[in-house]
Amino acid sequence: MEKTVQKGEVKDVEYRLKSIFGGSVGNLVEWYDWYTYSAFALYFSPAFFPNSNPTAQLLDTAGIFAVGFLMRPIGGWLFGSIADKLGRKRAMTLSVLIMAIGSLIIGLTPGYKRIGIAAPLLLIFARLIQGLSTGGEYGTSATYLSEMATKKHRGFYSSFQYVTLIGGQLLALGIQLILQNWLLTPAQLHNWGWRIPFFIGAVLSFIALYLRRHIDETAAFKSKNVKDKKGGIAVLLKYPKEVFTVVGLTLGGTIAFYTFSTYMQKFLVNTVHLSKETSTTLSFISLLVFAIMQPLFGLLSDKIGRKPLLIGFGVLGTLCTYPILTELGRRNQYHNYFFIDDSCFDYCKWLYEY
Repeated sequence: MEKTVQKGEVKDVEYRLKSIFGGSVGNLVEWYDWYTYSAFALYFSPAFFPNSNPTAQLLDTAGIFAVGFLMRPIGGWLFGSIADKLGRKRAMTLSVLIMAIGSLIIGLTPGYKRIGIAAPLLLIFARLIQGLSTGGEYGTSATYLSEMATKKHRGFYSSFQYVTLIGGQLLALGIQLILQNWLLTPAQLHNWGWRIPFFIGAVLSFIALYLRRHIDETAAFKSKNVKDKKGGIAVLLKYPKEVFTVVGLTLGGTIAFYTFSTYMQKFLVNTVHLSKETSTTLSFISLLVFAIMQPLFGLLSDKIGRKPLLIGFGVLGTLCTYPILTELGRRNQYHNYFFIDDSCFDYCKWLYEY
């Protein structure tokens, strides 16, 4: 009897891990496609914006990156409704398909010199599609992972959403490092090489689409009756305090995350004056450490609760962000001691003088 129970528990864990893997792989691909735009903006911005000032080109590209965020709340609402009515599986499958279309559009769009104003307009359209997809992916995959998790280990299982989210960015940066250091010259990357990661993203999206078609629907959705599947804004209005709390937590976390992940790469190049290759390497290493920490903090939240970790993040993020960025900006004249093959003696000398 005891062996039967143990076998049942093992099968249950295997089932949950398989489902979480299937959902997480799609999430990784979605975020790879989303971050590829940011990672390669340093290279493709001149193709879409003829302004000779590199900073102005990056600002134009960043503006379109921001436009994609306008569609994310709409995507969250749209795909959330689909997930409630038709299932989490169908919503996640559709979102990854739409992301593949957006990546293909960016990869195939000719530059400004060939088609004029149509080039940045198509870029905006593609980012709107990707924003819609990403907005739908985030909430739906979070719901899927939390419903597939057990109550005792919900923090640990749910942490894999951020592991794969960061993994998508790591994959984008990893491909960038390979192209920068081994396969292409800077001129080739600026001319046509920046299109490669978008084509890779489209292929990966179709692979994720296949995997998601073979995952199981959550038991929580299957057990709902028709009335429970309606959802809607009216239901949210019944819980204004909870809604504003979630919005506030998400707003703070999102700003902090994009500051140190997406914006930091440009900051290191434009303000700290590091090379693009060095900036990419540093971003890759820091994000890798960040990804490894996610399951550990997920386990910790299962032990001590979510609230202490949220408070710790809010306090440390508020106190430390400005000093860190300010100090990095001041040290651009010393960056040789950090990122060029100088001797240990030179580095120690700098520390002593500073």
